[in-house]
Amino acid sequence: MKTASVSPADAASSRPGRRLPLIWDAPVRVFHWLAVLSFAGAYLTAESERWRLVHVTLGYTLAGLVAFRVVWGFIGTRHARFASFVRGPAAAVAYLRALLAGKSAPHPGHNPAGALAIVALLALAAGVTATGWLTYAEWGGDRFEDMHEALANLMLGLVGVHVAAVVISSRLYRDNLVRAMFTGRKAAPPYEGIHRAWHGLAVLMLATVLGFWWLQWLDAPPPGASDRSHASERAGHDEEDDDD
Repeated sequence: MKTASVSPADAASSRPGRRLPLIWDAPVRVFHWLAVLSFAGAYLTAESERWRLVHVTLGYTLAGLVAFRVVWGFIGTRHARFASFVRGPAAAVAYLRALLAGKSAPHPGHNPAGALAIVALLALAAGVTATGWLTYAEWGGDRFEDMHEALANLMLGLVGVHVAAVVISSRLYRDNLVRAMFTGRKAAPPYEGIHRAWHGLAVLMLATVLGFWWLQWLDAPPPGASDRSHASERAGHDEEDDDD
């Protein structure tokens, strides 16, 4: 008699009363959601002069988060390290072919295609924040501003692909990946779990970001100051035109 095969992840998740193994440590989860908030907030405030300080603050926050994630990708927990999930284009193509053929297996961490998306998102975030800083510092004229906008739009598109892939994978493998990024726990064999969540480091990350935001708020110009500054600049330009 033929019996349906069950993956180790399904077997682990189907055992009654058994807690799912911890895959994502707390710093990775805090990084993920702060990065989502920072990019979304910066993108939404990009065209508003009134919210310029918020835009710049969130941009600096994203830059710091990316720097942390790169370091944590080398010294972090098992599934956070790049060496554990980055496999290159060939592995990503093979995974996608298996996915289309209905023969792909779930991965405890990032799958090969998702890994490339993560690396690309980190690279784009670094590019967006770097060109944003150059634009804010008024280096290079409009060149870096145009590049900043183009990279931000490209990153938004890749974020959309990433979200779609998460939804598809969640349905395909019957594992809520969004919930996993909150709890850190996924359907996987018990031996894939990590032994330490690093909650202390995650709290330190969150406190650092909130402290930075608070300092930015304290240093913010009073309401209307930026409007008065722009009005004086326009008046000065008008006087120069009259002198000409």
